[in-house]
Formats: sequence, C-alpha cells, structure tokens
Amino acid sequence: MPDSSAFAPAYRPTPQQPLGSGFTAASTAADVIRGLDLTGQVALVTGGYAGLGLETVRALHGAGAHVLVPARDPARAAEAMRDLAGVELETLDLLDPASIDALAARFLASGRPLHLLVLSAGIMANPLARDARGYESQLATNHLGHFQLTGRLWPALVQAQGARVVAVSSRGHRLSPVLFDDPNFERRPYDPWVAYGQSKTANVLFARGLDQRGHAAGIRAFSLHPGSIAGTGLSKYVTPEQLRQMGAVDEAGNIVVEPARGLKTVAQGAATSVWCATSPQLAGLGGVYCEDNDVATTYSPDSSPTPRPMTGVMPYAVAAANADRLWALSEQLTGTIYPLGHRSPSADSPVALK
Repeated sequence: MPDSSAFAPAYRPTPQQPLGSGFTAASTAADVIRGLDLTGQVALVTGGYAGLGLETVRALHGAGAHVLVPARDPARAAEAMRDLAGVELETLDLLDPASIDALAARFLASGRPLHLLVLSAGIMANPLARDARGYESQLATNHLGHFQLTGRLWPALVQAQGARVVAVSSRGHRLSPVLFDDPNFERRPYDPWVAYGQSKTANVLFARGLDQRGHAAGIRAFSLHPGSIAGTGLSKYVTPEQLRQMGAVDEAGNIVVEPARGLKTVAQGAATSVWCATSPQLAGLGGVYCEDNDVATTYSPDSSPTPRPMTGVMPYAVAAANADRLWALSEQLTGTIYPLGHRSPSADSPVALK
C-alpha cells in the first residue's frame, strides 16, 4: 500500500503580512461575523463564560453555531450565559490533566465533529503557583492545558474536514520568549510578567506548529492579540497604578477606550478572535499572528508604525525552529502525542496523516 505522505500537500507558511481585511481596530465581533451562517458547525470556547470568551460565544451562537463552554465552575458559567439558550456547558480545569482528558473523552464519545476550537481561557501575572505536575501555572493554563486539550480533541477536528483552532495570545508575548532551559522557573527567580510573556509567546508558537502539522487534514490555526481591555477579570492581579501606567484607565479609574491605541471595549477585543475563527478571508491560510482583525506585521524597530510602536509580532514568536522546539517540549511535559502519523515536519516536508 503506498505511503500516504506521497499524497499530502507540502506545507507553505502563510506570509506574516496584512491582507487588507477592510476591518479596523474599532470593529466589533458583531461586525466581523455579520452575514455569516454557522448553522451546523460545532464550536468549543475555553474561557467562554467571561470577558472576551463570553463575547466570542455570543457572536458564534448568534451566527447559528452550536457552542460548548467548559468551565471549572459550571454553575457560575450558567449564570453568565443565562440568556444564551442552547449553549452547552461542560466541566474543565486546565490545571488538571485528568479533567482535560475527561472532557475530550466525553466530546469524542458524542461522535460530533469540532469545527471551531477557540482557546480563550487564561490567567495573567499571578503570584507563583504550580499545577499538580509542578508546572508554573501561567504556562500550564495558557499553553500546556490547551496543547493537551487540542491533542485529545484531534479526531473531532479531523472529522470536521475543515477546522480552525484559535489561540488567544497577547502583545504581552513581547515580554519574554520561551525559556526552553527553564520554562517552569525552577532555577531562575519568578517574575509574573516574564511568565505571562513566555506563555503568550507559547500561544503564538503553538498556532504556528499546529498549523504546520494539521494543514493536510484541513486543520488551520491562528493566534492573535485582542487588544488591551480593562474590566474583563484577567487583570485581577494588576494594581490600579499599573493600569494607569498602561493607559487602560484614567486618573479617576475610568476605563479608557481608544481603539487606535489598542484600548478596546470587550466587543472590539473579541473581534479578532471571531475573525480568525470564521472569516472567509482566511480560507487556505494559517499559522499567522493577527491583530485588529487582520494578519499582523512582523515587528522590527525600524519598521514599527507610529503612533503604535507596539504592533506586530516578535520574530522569535513565529520562528519555525522555536515552534518545533516548543512542540517537542509540550509533548514531553504533557505526555500528549498528537495522532499525526508522521515525524516532526519541516517547512519543506510533506505531512502524512494516518
């Protein structure tokens, strides 16, 4: 029987450059999904009961998708989504490997395909904490738990025959690359912002590596910066003074909304997640980092636009070698081997699926 790798298309990375989507930083989730019909599609949104995740659920549900929202506290999630009839609640703790496996097993047992997987759950700049395996909690929650969940759900993503996985990252990835020699702060002093930056870089690299490995099965992946949105609950460990320094609130503590500077409402912040998950403009593309409802540029000090020098993705966060290295590390730390049926690919090698 011939090797299926002979028939798999070669992976060609999507250029990290804007498409000219026609949307702006001020576009909302409702704007970018307007006119799309997701009837018959199944979506799962982690963190979908609060903040940007909840707004993402509203948009997908409103367009006709059947949406599942897993949460550590389903009762709290049910209260947050009491006006979203038909949304399916599930139980998930991203710091608990057994909980991740159990959710995936329940979903696979339903026999349904999974068309959209939005990885929106996250924590930011919290004091040092570790999961049951001893892994630093921001890396464990923001990346490793999602890596394991996506791998366990892989058969359902393949079954969709055209799935998208969206990893919600942040411009905070600029705070740190992945420190492969000590990712869990076992030999270096813990810094909550460095840990956050590392986990957000991991989100970008994960999408790059996932897209490369999944494209032959019709699975495309994207990462994104949603914008800076105060009042979502993500900033529970950020002091009022830090929020003022960031420009997220004014001196009176009022939330500042200036989309041109990346300071957005929740509806504007969720837009890029929804655009990545649903836009026909991204058909046949993947592996890129997006912001303001378009593919972002690659950051360089010489080309950064003014007055927003913080736009663009850091080169280390989209480097293929770093994506491969993170993939291997994530497999090692989680024990999750994706059922790909091939060796770790390079950009010019075909991907073979079982």
